[in-house]
Amino acid sequence: MGKLYFKNITDTNEKQVRKIELRQEQEHFIETVAECLEEASIYKEWHPVAIYYDEHIIGFAMYGSFGPNKDTWIDRIMIDKRFQGKGYGRMAMERLIPIVAQDYGVDVIYLSILEENTVARRLYESIGFAYMDEKDPNGELIFKYVLD
Repeated sequence: MGKLYFKNITDTNEKQVRKIELRQEQEHFIETVAECLEEASIYKEWHPVAIYYDEHIIGFAMYGSFGPNKDTWIDRIMIDKRFQGKGYGRMAMERLIPIVAQDYGVDVIYLSILEENTVARRLYESIGFAYMDEKDPNGELIFKYVLD
């Protein structure tokens, strides 16, 4: 079995990361990689990373910590349409959670999704994220993960 890991976005992988695509029916659920990288260039709190499996870039994630309470978010995660349905999304989230928690010294991580993104909701809830019965300013459902 191969190895899933994360690398920072650099000149050596950025062009390939920008080629990540979702299925057409998923495109409205999340910003494009280009939009995410643009946001990360403006707001230095965001940390974009490439998701690798063995030596192949299979996805993208972006996380960060904000405000006086250090609210920490896994804000974007996507697996390229060619690699979906193989468990990489779950594997990436399960590996990313402890990295984000350690990087920011937190034991609570948030994420948000559009209500109609039922596949992501099932995945996140199965990992341990709980819906907080709140929505963000964009109307997305907010979920919270508490580390043991």
